[in-house]
Amino acid sequence: MSIIEVNQLYKRYGELVAVDDVSFAVERGEIFGIIGPNGAGKTTTVECILGLRQPDGGQVRVLGLDPQQDRNQLHWRVGAQLQASQLADKIKVWEALDLYSSFYPHPTDWEKLLEELGLAEKRNTPFEKLSGGQKQRLSIALALLGNPEILILDELTTGLDPQARRAIWRLIERVRAQGVTILLVTHFMDEAEYLCDRIALINAGRIVVLDTPQGIVAGVRASVQREELDLDDAFLTLTEPELMAVP
Repeated sequence: MSIIEVNQLYKRYGELVAVDDVSFAVERGEIFGIIGPNGAGKTTTVECILGLRQPDGGQVRVLGLDPQQDRNQLHWRVGAQLQASQLADKIKVWEALDLYSSFYPHPTDWEKLLEELGLAEKRNTPFEKLSGGQKQRLSIALALLGNPEILILDELTTGLDPQARRAIWRLIERVRAQGVTILLVTHFMDEAEYLCDRIALINAGRIVVLDTPQGIVAGVRASVQREELDLDDAFLTLTEPELMAVP
């Protein structure tokens, strides 16, 4: 069953076309990745899905609802960690969780989330004193407070060291195991390959490829061998060196 449906999505800002005829569906229970270089249209697509931006064309349905007309209903069913998310420097971890839980009629137990996300020892730590990985875990905790059916994560591990990234990946796998559908936005191919069931590769506002991670990597290698793929700088930023190696 498709839990997110995007059909011929179109969005422009003045002369700039940010999203151009993008279509895909996310199935219940999967981790679906949107991958592409900076400026590809990934975040704009997500903002249209969340109802934060009005599309100029096309149709979006989330849980059968229109994100523009039914945004209040979707607020209770969709959790989001956005790229520009930020908390006040002085707010403590427990204060943020307690505050955000008050926004929901039936919030999850944030004390339990502290334990599950490895933040129990940081409960009295101000946001400004957290490491990058701890801030990301707190962002995920805040997005999970309302017991969402869908979790949307935008550029979750940008700027984190490899160890912190791997810890976040394991956390995402545990969240999915609890029955949450995840839409993951990233520009790291290794991250998408590790986590996602399917990937939509977006460049210049259009979907270039929609396939499993294994299918995309195999297609890249085959194209390189046939010298049919123009590997420009934008595409190379998506891919770890070992994924580009031709056997």
